[in-house]
Amino acid sequence: MTTTGEDHARGLTGPWWWARWRSAVLDGSLALLSAVECGAEGIGFARDAGIPVSVGIVFGLLAGSVLLVRRKWPIAVVLVAIAITPAQMGFLLSVVGLYTLASCELPRRIIGALAGMSLVGTAVVTFVRVRQDMASGNLTLGDWFVPFAAVTTALGLTAPPVLLGLYVGARRRLMESLRERADSLERELQLLAERAEERAEWARNEERTRIAREMHDVVAHRVSLMVVHSAALQAVARKDPEKAVRNAALVGDMGRQALTELREMLGVLRAGEDVGRRAAGVPLAAVREAAAAAAAASWVVVEDGPGPCLSELAELIGQSAAAGMVVDLAVEGEVRSYAARVEQTAYRVVQEALTNVHKHAAGAKTHVRLAHRVSEIAMQVENEPPPEPGSASAGLPSGGNGLVGMRERVVALGGVFVSGPTDAGGFRVSAVIPAA
Repeated sequence: MTTTGEDHARGLTGPWWWARWRSAVLDGSLALLSAVECGAEGIGFARDAGIPVSVGIVFGLLAGSVLLVRRKWPIAVVLVAIAITPAQMGFLLSVVGLYTLASCELPRRIIGALAGMSLVGTAVVTFVRVRQDMASGNLTLGDWFVPFAAVTTALGLTAPPVLLGLYVGARRRLMESLRERADSLERELQLLAERAEERAEWARNEERTRIAREMHDVVAHRVSLMVVHSAALQAVARKDPEKAVRNAALVGDMGRQALTELREMLGVLRAGEDVGRRAAGVPLAAVREAAAAAAAASWVVVEDGPGPCLSELAELIGQSAAAGMVVDLAVEGEVRSYAARVEQTAYRVVQEALTNVHKHAAGAKTHVRLAHRVSEIAMQVENEPPPEPGSASAGLPSGGNGLVGMRERVVALGGVFVSGPTDAGGFRVSAVIPAA
């Protein structure tokens, strides 16, 4: 793996302005070599200038050691190299300084101006030096050699380091850009992973809520009827054996129905676990889509999975009537089929409302109204006050989740749910669900 982001920042452990110790050692070595070169060239400069040799050597040492600060002040290094060009000193200083200048993040006009000054200075000094050598007889070539040597030497000492520096600088900036992009991608992937985890957690919570709602609807209604029939069975076991047998058969049928619905729900859960195992190796790039699919799956199961429908509403009311409840069913409008989610929600609302009557108003007469309209389906379950004050409750426990579950189901489909006591002392549950 490459070092990116904070790891790269922690890697900058060099002294002073150096990023790493090896950079400091490299610049120190180059400065030492440049100082030795300039010090040696300072001897000839001192003789030509008529100054003490020691002064020329010290001047060369100081000028050459400027290379130590080439990373921090590259312009100063190039200016010093240009300044000592007439003294025929600083070959290494000039080459390394131009390379460093070209590789830095400086405006191109500054790089071009300083490189041009160095080119002109080197050309002039070379022109003068070669001309002096020809005048003194050291060189016997033609006059054409003087400008040729000046131009060739100037280009040879200026163009290669500048071009190499430009290439290295561009490559360095490219690597920094790639590193920043890698950091950005890493942060984005982390953010996507966090969001995907949040969405997956949200999907799991929604699935738990849906399962809890389904379990409540199935268990509460069936078991409530079983308790009511069991109480009736105890009351008539000795007085009316035939009725006791019928009640026992009803209890068995409702128990089997409850087990069947629970088995179907458990089958859906096991199918969801298999999907989760198959998705264990999904790469991070598909986490977000998987989370969104998981969030939608909590409703797809309700829509496409097995469940009750409005055609079973008469059987549901018949079971309550068999338990001793007086139920009046009224259907308005033209009967037609709806989407599975709509029919299941309507069925569950009526089922839960009847369960609440068994729990809290045993023996009360109940009116169930179902209206098929153009673009919606409406239902209302209203019970009258219980006939006897002591029969207001069948002794069944209540978790307080029935009305909440009904409201969640209806609102999830864009419908309206209203519940509350009536003026006559009963209770009314009303819901309107869009047909589409």
